[in-house]
Amino acid sequence: MASPAAPNPAPAKPPSAAGPPRKGKKSLRYRIGHGASDTVRAYALNAPALIVLFSLVAYPIGYSLWVSLHQQNLKRPDDTEFIGLQNYIALWQDPTFLSSLRTTGFFVLLVVSMTVVLAMVLALVLNESFLGRGVLRSLALLPWAMPGVVNGLMWRTIFDANTGALNGLLTQLGLIDSYQAWLSSPSGAFFMTAFAQVWNTLPFAVILLLAGLSTIPSDLYDAARVDRAGVFQRFRQITLPWLLHPLLIVLILETMNAFRAFDTIYVLTGGGPGDATSIIAVLNVRTALTYTDFGLGSAYAWVITAFTLVISVGYVAALYRKGSFEV
Repeated sequence: MASPAAPNPAPAKPPSAAGPPRKGKKSLRYRIGHGASDTVRAYALNAPALIVLFSLVAYPIGYSLWVSLHQQNLKRPDDTEFIGLQNYIALWQDPTFLSSLRTTGFFVLLVVSMTVVLAMVLALVLNESFLGRGVLRSLALLPWAMPGVVNGLMWRTIFDANTGALNGLLTQLGLIDSYQAWLSSPSGAFFMTAFAQVWNTLPFAVILLLAGLSTIPSDLYDAARVDRAGVFQRFRQITLPWLLHPLLIVLILETMNAFRAFDTIYVLTGGGPGDATSIIAVLNVRTALTYTDFGLGSAYAWVITAFTLVISVGYVAALYRKGSFEV
């Protein structure tokens, strides 16, 4: 008995010229609209934070620049007028400002150089493996956690001419015959305030350099030892190139801190003796708060900002491209 014939299959549809449809493919209009909506949503979600940031940072900065272009003194509140760049011209014609500028330059140079050298040495030591390394790393953070005013009070007590611990220690060791007034001479006050500033800001630089040291592959040092490279050769050829970018951050931040070092100096010496420690930050606060001259005080602040910005750009131009290291 013959089996019934199978039905003819339906003819297949000819493929379209555009090809089979792809899953997940969106039109250009949809993607543009969807991307735009994501951008708007992102700005909307960040708007509160941007408003707070503008209110707390951008507006005061802009307002201080505007005030620096005015004659504004709280002792004469009705005598406020726009004077343009007269405050800045008056600064450069003031012998006190020029003397303070020289003092600030020497202070920044001394503080930054001491901080970088000591931070590099301490970071290299703390990067080695030895018993008690974790405890020593924790203790190294203590000076950084101390506010500048407390730091100044502590060192003023240590440097005291009558009951200071430094005089007692040096006398017991036989290095001095009688107690010394360390903060009474211009040179002594200058170096002691610089040392107190370095002690307060050194741990942060050590942390940054330690973080940079932890990123250096140990294989590079092993290969250098196989090639019989000495300690200084390994430091110059491996360690230093890898640390140039962290070192750049340290230089910029420590320069900013040295230019703005007011609290420690004010508590230690008040800018004296004479004008030995009167850096620009001290004159800035004294002009704005003691003499209530907000226009000239704001000009001082913008001069500090300008110097810091120029020096930071110089750091970046000198070190940023040299820090690239290929493995």
